[in-house]
Amino acid sequence: MQLTEIHRYPVKSMGGGLLSKTMLGRWGIPGDRAWAVKDETRNSIKGGKRFPELMAMKASFNSEPDDTNHSPPLTITLPDDQVVNSTDDNINQRLSLAIGAPVSLWPLLPETHLEHYRRESMDPDTDIEASLRQAFARTQDEPLPDLSGFPKEIFEFESPPGTYFDAFPLLLMTTGSIETMQKLSKASRYDLRRFRPNLVIELPGAYPGNESPEDGFPEDGFPENQWVGREARLGNATLRIEMPCPRCIMTTHGFRDLAKDPTVMRELVQRNNGNLGVYCSVIVPGDIIVGDQLTLL
Repeated sequence: MQLTEIHRYPVKSMGGGLLSKTMLGRWGIPGDRAWAVKDETRNSIKGGKRFPELMAMKASFNSEPDDTNHSPPLTITLPDDQVVNSTDDNINQRLSLAIGAPVSLWPLLPETHLEHYRRESMDPDTDIEASLRQAFARTQDEPLPDLSGFPKEIFEFESPPGTYFDAFPLLLMTTGSIETMQKLSKASRYDLRRFRPNLVIELPGAYPGNESPEDGFPEDGFPENQWVGREARLGNATLRIEMPCPRCIMTTHGFRDLAKDPTVMRELVQRNNGNLGVYCSVIVPGDIIVGDQLTLL
């Protein structure tokens, strides 16, 4: 099992870039989700679930993050290919115009700034189930995702305070799982950009491809499902495989050369309970490099 790709996303929900090596720390890859967009109408941090336009943007750092600056200045390419910088005086106006709603761009703030990370206040009449179905793109006859494995703080905050992650610092996917979904759902395009992994693990032959409809799908079509609860060594780092990643409406959005495709979620729900990939935490920091072996402990 070999690490073939390392992805870093400088701004939450925007496209990012590939790294050949990195250090994994408490919060995963330095600079990953180091910035985020705040919805000025709702007064809370939001990503692609709220603003799908973010997925058509791409961000890159002007200098590498370090211990003194976790959110260094960056360059953002807008959907129309115009380029803006986080240091521009009119950056918030430019982003608001591109998104079609009033927003502002924020670096990471200390975890003590709880109000910055807090979820928006919900109207007492809000239909919680309907909101979850919308966020996770589930139809009325489909089960909602199991959220019991999520850190408790994300039910109060948009992300664990001090971070802009949805739940955990790393998302790991195998090539076998992507190949499985592509074989089972040929009409859709299972491009990694829809699923935004940090770590891609090459696992050849994970899917035998000899199933018949009445057989359903083989368990090893999604190999990382079997790793949940285990630890793994990658380079000098040790990871804990925390839980399957429940997929949301972001995977169905269209952007750049990817068409909008609600079928992606229909197939994921049918084939793998709406999950794809696994969330990980870092329990022993260390360096990793493309080509490292992943070893389950």
